[in-house]
Amino acid sequence: MARIAVIGSAARDEVVQLATPLRAGAHLNGKSAGSRLGGGGANTAVALAAAGHHVSLLAAVGQDPIGDALLRELGEAGVDTSQLLRLDCATTHSLVLVDPQGERTVVNVARCEEAGPPLRLLTLAADAVYVRSRRRDLAQLLSRKAEEALVVAHVPPLDPGSRPAQVLVASASDLDGELTRDPLALGRRVAGEWLRWIVMTAGAAGAKATSEREVLDVPAEKVSAADTTGAGDAFVAGLVHALASGESMHDAMRLAVRFGTEATLWRTSALTPEAVRRLLQ
Repeated sequence: MARIAVIGSAARDEVVQLATPLRAGAHLNGKSAGSRLGGGGANTAVALAAAGHHVSLLAAVGQDPIGDALLRELGEAGVDTSQLLRLDCATTHSLVLVDPQGERTVVNVARCEEAGPPLRLLTLAADAVYVRSRRRDLAQLLSRKAEEALVVAHVPPLDPGSRPAQVLVASASDLDGELTRDPLALGRRVAGEWLRWIVMTAGAAGAKATSEREVLDVPAEKVSAADTTGAGDAFVAGLVHALASGESMHDAMRLAVRFGTEATLWRTSALTPEAVRRLLQ
């Protein structure tokens, strides 16, 4: 079991199941599919906790009923919530639109975020740190933490030196096509001297990991997706789990793709503990 710190968000996702694909300017029909725990940080933390790790989530929630509920749900999922801040604002709240093919569109309605970087990370014992945040003020904090722990960070942001990390993870859909042609150059610019690998996910096409010496291309199993919400978060959970457990990048990538693919089969934002345990059998 590893000690893993996750920097990211915890949110309440309100889900609408669309009758037809999303189209700009259209009048669409849909039905409410209820609400559920969400947020990139929370989704990854829940899956890592289900994999048996001690997971601390560094996030912020409001002093409101939604914040109370998220704290309770995260605790019940085995996530250490002692590092969550309660702020005088509305808890992060998102509208998730899921089309008949399972593709999702996320609309942030409210965002709860602490004013500065989570400096409490420096005194938190951690074997690995995962960053799922677009904050631009984390570079100094992550550089110091990378001296003692594995740091895995999602990008964007793409500012030079903004994400000192041994492993960067990016979704090809988040980047301009030009940037995906030379992922190693992109990684060096964003992570600097810390970079060992940059991982590029491509949805149903799988994922590719690139280092100075090799390229690992891992295809995904073809499935009929029910809901793609949180698939990227599940992918990272599998990747971080394997790397924190001492596995090679090759094995970590294969597990990560399995985690991400599995997440599309569930109508949840976070991969369920039952699915995680089955994947790790």
